[in-house]
Amino acid sequence: MAQKKKTIQRNPTHIFSYIFQIDKDIRNGDYPNANKLNKEHGWNLSRSTFGRYINILRDDYGAPVEFDYQKNGYYYTDNTFFIQQVMLKEGELLTLSTILPLMEQYKNTPLEKSYRDLMEKLIQMLPETITVDSALINNEVHFISDPITTLEKGVFENVLKATKAHFTLQMEYKTAQNTDYEERRFDPYHMICQKGSWYVLGYSHHAQAIRLYAMPRIKNSKITKDKFSIPKDFKLEQHIDVQMGAWGNSGEKFKVEIEFVKGLKTYVMERTWHKGQTMKENPDGSVYLSFETNQLSQVVAWVMSFGGSARILGPKELKNRVGDAAREILKNN
Repeated sequence: MAQKKKTIQRNPTHIFSYIFQIDKDIRNGDYPNANKLNKEHGWNLSRSTFGRYINILRDDYGAPVEFDYQKNGYYYTDNTFFIQQVMLKEGELLTLSTILPLMEQYKNTPLEKSYRDLMEKLIQMLPETITVDSALINNEVHFISDPITTLEKGVFENVLKATKAHFTLQMEYKTAQNTDYEERRFDPYHMICQKGSWYVLGYSHHAQAIRLYAMPRIKNSKITKDKFSIPKDFKLEQHIDVQMGAWGNSGEKFKVEIEFVKGLKTYVMERTWHKGQTMKENPDGSVYLSFETNQLSQVVAWVMSFGGSARILGPKELKNRVGDAAREILKNN
């Protein structure tokens, strides 16, 4: 996206409101003047203030505005002119800029171009007196994201179309354990972006069960003419946990209980780790955290990221899995 150097117009927001209304009245053929505007809109503008607004229209916005002495009001010599009415405060312009790096998670998908095109349109809609430096965020703020996977060309489009229209997909798929691709027929129910990686949840004809497919492992995908219906008893929350992730779900819910050491108290307590969580500080300064999830395998990786600073209170299966993972790490190092 081309950079645009921006100068923020410092006039108060209410001035823009007046100017935009004057522009609207001119375009409506009302030939506004100060007295007419005060009467119609309940304003209390002096002639000098109204004249200043006309000058802003003419000088800052390039409006072809002229005074008609016969009708005692202003009009545009070019009937096609109008102000692109987008009012943004300086902080909102910064927010607009910060959206750009977030598009990293949509790399290798058509959504990246779509979002960037949308941002470009929003920027083009701004008045010429307000500009956005699209490189601003790259200089002053950074987002650290997880590694991004690569999708074969056409996979994202086909999965998205099949998901929206309820068409069965024909594809070749490779599991994490296999090196060879196998033919698969798949009914896509729901697409998920987990930490920069794309997945599709649906019914696998091969397994005859609900499965989660990693989209980077799909190739030669084709949309068939076969329609499918999502079962009425299908519930997305039974298969994923938007706080923990969407992988390795057995369908069973577990109550996770963790105790963090005193040194992590501030770090842990200033965050919301899971919707519906219970958190409290213990008398010794350690922190107790509990929540329910069906993604125990994801919790294993999360707990291990704290090293020895997190003690598992329950469930027992989580303790066993973390212990097994730790022993495997020691074995391989």
